[in-house]
Amino acid sequence: MKSKVLPLPPNAPRANTPQWLRTLAEYLLTLSGWKMAGEWPDLKKMVVVGAPHSSAWDGIYGLIAKVAMDMHIVFMGKQEVFFWPLGKLLRWLGGIPVNRAQPGGIADQVAQQLSQAERMWFVLAPEGTRRAVEHWKPGFWKIAKQAQLPVVCVYFDYPSKTIGVGKVFTLTDDMDADIAAIRAWYAPYTGKHRGV
Repeated sequence: MKSKVLPLPPNAPRANTPQWLRTLAEYLLTLSGWKMAGEWPDLKKMVVVGAPHSSAWDGIYGLIAKVAMDMHIVFMGKQEVFFWPLGKLLRWLGGIPVNRAQPGGIADQVAQQLSQAERMWFVLAPEGTRRAVEHWKPGFWKIAKQAQLPVVCVYFDYPSKTIGVGKVFTLTDDMDADIAAIRAWYAPYTGKHRGV
């Protein structure tokens, strides 16, 4: 059986996932019909954005792929989903609970953690919600800019059932232009809902 997951480059942060769990996660991806495409850049640190985000299934498939690849990532999630026992699992997977009612300072904290870490791939959905949005939240741009890191685009394309690793964006000083360019790059891909 051909592997459904992408190999990690040498500098990627590893999670040291037990082989049986990696095999199970790859089997679940195969069973669900999902595959992966593209190639991870060989970077010790980066900000990864995942879009389009229109379903909770995006996160589920993404975490299954993460386990199958033995990738260590850090991601934020609303604190309401970090209840026991799910919260313990989410933390083990790299999750950080966030109070969305008090968002101030989160970007600065994450950027500081990225700057201080030896290896860290930080992942987030720039839409910030599964609902339709006109504007992406700029937090990912602020984090990447402050930490002086590139933004790597990962897409969830439901018609082809593909989780793909795509373009690496080096940010400029123009936040609005950068975000517009990144959003335009995602135009060919379709989420589970809303036709995005």
